[in-house]
Amino acid sequence: PPGSSPKQVPLWVANSRYMQLKHHFLLAMPRLAGDYFADCLIYMCEHNEDGAMGVIVNRPSEMTLLELFAQLSLTGPHRFSEDFVWEGGPVAADQGVVLHSDETRLDSSVIIGPGVCMATAMDILDAIANDTGPRHFLTALGYAGWAPGQLEEEISANVWLTLPADAGILFDANWQEKYHAAAQTLGIDMRLMATRPGHA
Repeated sequence: PPGSSPKQVPLWVANSRYMQLKHHFLLAMPRLAGDYFADCLIYMCEHNEDGAMGVIVNRPSEMTLLELFAQLSLTGPHRFSEDFVWEGGPVAADQGVVLHSDETRLDSSVIIGPGVCMATAMDILDAIANDTGPRHFLTALGYAGWAPGQLEEEISANVWLTLPADAGILFDANWQEKYHAAAQTLGIDMRLMATRPGHA
């Protein structure tokens, strides 16, 4: 399946260096209807010769941020009872990833692109719980991962549409609208696209 397991890829794909998709969005194409990644918007955190890693940013889990804090023995404001923890992907589903705005950076924060950092250490959650963290953030469990060349092959097979990431869509858009908001930056209405390619 896409974004979850390494596989053999053609040599020309494995050696390809023309794609640099860090700080990009991946939009699941309609052909993924019924798949785990159907209707997903993925923010790409890394993409290099060793593979790729991204986080689904429009799929809420059944856990709230306040519940996650309780599991980690952190005490946060009650308003976090309305904030989702996101289902970041099928890989390492118990591993936390925090995407956050860059006006506040902790020791564990890594700059991914303009306006966006990533952190995986407890210090970012502790700062958020204590209202000393970044203004905008998205907390996810798990991520999507690709072996070297795998993502390139999937894009060539019309599995994903790629576009530069937008911090406003990432952090501010309603989660139910993020997928379509990202597509609309390209002038595309995904609702009008067929689930299968046409035939002449």
